[in-house]
Amino acid sequence: MAEFEEQLKNALTELRKAKERKFDQTLDLIINLQKFNVKKNTVNIFVSVPYKIKEKKICAFLEVKRKDIDTITAEQFKKYKDKKELKKLVKKYDFFIAQASLMPKVATTFGRALGPAGKMPSPQMGIIMNADDKIIEELKGKINNSIKIRTKEASIKLPIGKQSMKDEELIENVLIVYNRILKELPREKENIKNVELKFTMTKPEKILVR
Repeated sequence: MAEFEEQLKNALTELRKAKERKFDQTLDLIINLQKFNVKKNTVNIFVSVPYKIKEKKICAFLEVKRKDIDTITAEQFKKYKDKKELKKLVKKYDFFIAQASLMPKVATTFGRALGPAGKMPSPQMGIIMNADDKIIEELKGKINNSIKIRTKEASIKLPIGKQSMKDEELIENVLIVYNRILKELPREKENIKNVELKFTMTKPEKILVR
């Protein structure tokens, strides 16, 4: 793992030599897979990272409207029978949570749009029994420090940090996510062809895992 860490450091050094941009670029981690059947072996997990990547836009399906989080109550569900409104909603938010009592209605009204987008509230992180202040705040914190990983193809691409973050912070985020994905793969390291790092506007830097 020390060698892998060294390669990550070198890749970041190279990426930082690229032309300066006028915005805080995102660092993407790309894990290219091999001997991996996407249909048979899906990876669908949440990984908590120590350093927050960005403030996520969260929407909650709750019985009662709240001030501390954007809320859609059951009475407002009928508005989203309109496909355009539904599309706008899915695009606007990164993450959805729901009160367990509303989940059947949420599935019926929003499932066809949230499901394919991978944004359906899930028992892993997003379905709550009670919507009190403490639970909502804790969940918001968890969501902001977590990355959802879902394999759709033989390459996993994830935002892992920002250019303004320190190299050590970026590397720590990468290592935690990489090791967690490794555990989920049927043949672990054998399933990894290589790893790449890139900022939004740069070419990828390849890291050989072998």
